[in-house]
Formats: sequence, C-alpha cells, structure tokens
Amino acid sequence: MDGQVFKKLLEEIAEKMKENRQFLTDLDQVIGDGDHGINMDRGFTKVLEKIPSMPDDVSMCMKQTGMTLVSTVGGAAGPLYGTAFMKAGDAIKGKEEVGVEDAILMMDAAIQGVMKLGKATTGEKTMLDSLVPAYEALKECLEAGKEAKVCFTEAVQAAEAGVEYTKTIIATKGRASYLGERSIGHQDPGATSSLVILTVIRDFLV
Repeated sequence: MDGQVFKKLLEEIAEKMKENRQFLTDLDQVIGDGDHGINMDRGFTKVLEKIPSMPDDVSMCMKQTGMTLVSTVGGAAGPLYGTAFMKAGDAIKGKEEVGVEDAILMMDAAIQGVMKLGKATTGEKTMLDSLVPAYEALKECLEAGKEAKVCFTEAVQAAEAGVEYTKTIIATKGRASYLGERSIGHQDPGATSSLVILTVIRDFLV
C-alpha cells in the first residue's frame, strides 16, 4: 500500500463512520457522554477534507490523520484515536510502501500508545477490548503463514468477539465507569468504533 491507496482507505473509513454515526451515538448515550458517533464522524469528516493536501506517504498521512483527530474529536476518543494513528505512522516511518507484515508493527504501536495514554489495559470496557484480540489474532495467523485475507478476517472476528465481551464486564474507565455494575450488559462504543475501522481495513485490503 502506498500513500495514494492509503488515502482511499481513509475515505472508506470516513464513509463508514458517517454510516455508523447514529449507532455509535446510541451506544454512547447509554453509558457515556452520548456523542461518540457524532465526534468520530466529525473527526473523520475533517480528515476527509485534508486528504487532498496530504503527502503521498503513508506514515505522514497517518500522522496528519492522528493530529486531525486529536484536534476535532471530543472527549477521550480524540487523543486516543489520534495517538493510535500517529504511533502506527511512526512504526513505518521511512517506508514508501506498507506491506501486510507491517500491519503487525502498526497495530502494536497503536495499542501501546493507547495503553500508555489511557493508562488502560484489556478487560476495562474500552477500545482495547477489540483492538488487542484483533492484533493477537492477526499476528498469530500471519506468523503461521496463512494468507492475508484469512488473517484479516480472523482479526475482525476476534474484534467482534471482543465487542461482545464488553457487554459482560464492568466499565472501569471514562464516564461509563460511573455506572459501575450497571454498565454490564451494554456494548462499549469505543470498542465498536475500533471494530468499524478494522472491518473497513479488512474489506479494503482483501
């Protein structure tokens, strides 16, 4: 994937965020600030506006995407998603094209960035509950020598299972943590928006 192709991927992500705007907002209205879908759509709409001026470099595109999300997405999601994109971009700095094997480096860097900034780990009803299992499934599959199509499909399946898992646990981060045990039974909006992005990546690449 080169910079031009990555820009098309960003366009697809922006489109899906708009499609899922109300769904994500509905999820967030139950356990959060009630604006996750609105914020994510706003952020990726701004990213969409900046795509024509982005350089044809995947790393730089990811950095500019991250900076845009930080400055336009409200709540914790902006800094967390912004950090994820910037750290993923740093992981491939200097590469003119990005291959399937780079996806592991990028996801690992993104996850580590989110964990550090959010002082979070899995099992706390956050975006990490879909990102981490997806990363682990992708890594294991690629290292086993399976086809990229199979591996990205398994990664999305793992993320889907992670989103389902968030319904069974108590939120310990963000506004949802105020609900305590009452957060059980509700799907985490952050884990869900991460699943949306991972699904777009799978559909785009395979």
